[in-house]
Amino acid sequence: MKTRIGILGMGGVGGYFGGLLAKGYAESDSVEIIFIARGETQKAIAQNGLKIILEESEITVFPSIVSDDSTIIGKLDYLICATKTYDIEESLLSIKKNITKNTVILPLYNGVDAPERISNLFPDNEVLRGCVYIVSMIVSSGVIKKIGAYEKLFFGSRTAPIATLNKLQAIFQKASIESYLVDDIEETIWEKFIFISALASATSYLDQNIGEILDSQSSRGVYVSLLNEITMIAAVKGLNLPADIIMQTILKLEKTPRDATSSMHRDLMAGRKIELFSLTEFVVNEGLKYEIETPTYQMVLDKLSSVSIPN
Repeated sequence: MKTRIGILGMGGVGGYFGGLLAKGYAESDSVEIIFIARGETQKAIAQNGLKIILEESEITVFPSIVSDDSTIIGKLDYLICATKTYDIEESLLSIKKNITKNTVILPLYNGVDAPERISNLFPDNEVLRGCVYIVSMIVSSGVIKKIGAYEKLFFGSRTAPIATLNKLQAIFQKASIESYLVDDIEETIWEKFIFISALASATSYLDQNIGEILDSQSSRGVYVSLLNEITMIAAVKGLNLPADIIMQTILKLEKTPRDATSSMHRDLMAGRKIELFSLTEFVVNEGLKYEIETPTYQMVLDKLSSVSIPN
């Protein structure tokens, strides 16, 4: 029996890692990669394959199946989800026929609220936790561009059988994905969330890229205020994060391409819907829950709520 892996969401993350899986298992008898895509993306991949543009080269891959039709997709052993966070419920419910009670779900979203939201929909399923570090984006339908060499995929679970996790890790490694199966996945995800939430909020609020934020004292001040507020919440939640998490996060930002920005800022500039709820409002709500002041996050939320397309 083939292990069937569905990729839901063919954006920068799903397209890139799904593309590596499709390349790694193109001729495989044991693993089948299914892209769940619709509209122009589906047409483009069906006709021309999925193209991934790297700094030095490019690759084109063809999955076993690219479809949004449940009867064509079939039953899935693993499902990797990487849509926008505001599409979690709708996108998963559209393929609920393909999710059996044995389907293992790996969310790779921005934000930290996805596993809980998915478990609410599929309470009997094993929902792993995961996050990625990568700068990649859609250039056009079926074309993904990756900037810089940095890429890391982290995943884990406190409840899933170790054999299930090891099998997925072996699948990733054989496809040349730099993946790490970690025990303290909650902390790993929050370290990423602190990075992405403050960055998305600052770039979108200030309408500046990473270089502009680092070069301006006032912009850097806004960014550091956001980091202070979100790390305070993480501490109150009892997460065991490094003592110098703020310094580590700033260093991580300084290593990111200076002309890069967050995907939320890119979406805002393009007039698209943004992930304001999962990346900014979630932090304000957690602050209210734990009685932590989050004035900078509130300021960002107030401004972006008025300019963004409502969720």
